[in-house]
Amino acid sequence: MAASKFSPSRRSAVSRFQVMDIVGDVEAMKAQGIDVISLGAGEPSGGAPAAVNRAAATLHNSETPIFNYTPSLGTQKLREAIAEHYRTWYNLDVSYESVAVTTGSSGAFVASFIAAFDVGDRVGLARPGYPAYRNILRALDVDVVDLPAGIDTNFRFDVDKLAEAHAKEPLDGLILASPNNPTGTMVTRQDMERIATWCGENGVRLVSDEIYHGITYGQDKGVSAWEYDRNAIVISSFSKYWGMPGWRLGWMLMPEDLAPAVSGLAGSISLCPPAAGQYAAIEAFSHQAYEASDAEVTEFARTRQLVLENAERLGWRNSAPADGAFYYYAQPSEKILQRYGNTVDYAAAVLEHAHVALIPGVDFDKVDGDQFIRVSFAAGYEAVERAIERIVEFNKTID
Repeated sequence: MAASKFSPSRRSAVSRFQVMDIVGDVEAMKAQGIDVISLGAGEPSGGAPAAVNRAAATLHNSETPIFNYTPSLGTQKLREAIAEHYRTWYNLDVSYESVAVTTGSSGAFVASFIAAFDVGDRVGLARPGYPAYRNILRALDVDVVDLPAGIDTNFRFDVDKLAEAHAKEPLDGLILASPNNPTGTMVTRQDMERIATWCGENGVRLVSDEIYHGITYGQDKGVSAWEYDRNAIVISSFSKYWGMPGWRLGWMLMPEDLAPAVSGLAGSISLCPPAAGQYAAIEAFSHQAYEASDAEVTEFARTRQLVLENAERLGWRNSAPADGAFYYYAQPSEKILQRYGNTVDYAAAVLEHAHVALIPGVDFDKVDGDQFIRVSFAAGYEAVERAIERIVEFNKTID
């Protein structure tokens, strides 16, 4: 038989997301009856607020056509509820017409990147950072510019390095996540103002990933880029603070100039966001749902403290501040790294022998990530407590 002339596109050659591969490994081990504790995926263990679940349950008995298409940017009622959320949390006047409901925040990233950037544009990303930004941009033939934010800057985004990179070769965009995945670090209100102002003055489109807002361990639930720049793209989601990752609902605040493009793209990319979820998600903005989500954040804070208190026992060092989200990003001890060489092999050994899933940092940082691990403490206090003891015991076996 003749050799095939077909092959995948060059732009589809993106790195696999190891988090999802490890999630698959965990499921396979559980299917074999192995008691595995996963500190891998960023999935809140508490699930959706009860008010949202009740709303979803009653939909089947209502006259709402829950399995019909909705408008491509989402139902007006949900868009209005999201706009009101910005008045409640940020004291921002946002029109529902500026809100696009999307199929998870992932749908918002795809639509906004296509709408905002052309082939060959240059977009800056903090490193370490969420790998999907890089992969989507590269699939669109957009050039990715690393902006290191590691140990040297205490894992915080350095505004001055942004200006330096732009001076060497102009940037067209900047993606900023606060709280950041994998580090949990946040930009201060002062730095957000500086970044947004600088982007506006230099013609750099700011994309602000705010999906972990509300999961913070200080007084501020998070600073929105729209507090300082309405030309920024703001992306958020129901997945984290509201504990609804599998519902696949996110949203975008669209700058006025991009709204027609996003609207046109949305109808072709996904037709519409998941319909049933949209009707139920309105209840996410009820008083009861906010209370339930805040209670989950209190539990995250308790579990975070447990991890911080046990870092020395675990032999983890050079950790990121973990201001928000539910991640702990750190470097294993020299002894561990001397034994395994990198965190890919170390994480594999911990999974095999201690039955705890950790995420090596290579997903988030292609330069230094093989020397770091990410722990998700969204699994809950008891699970994390058990996992810590297993890892401590396993580390004792390392020569």
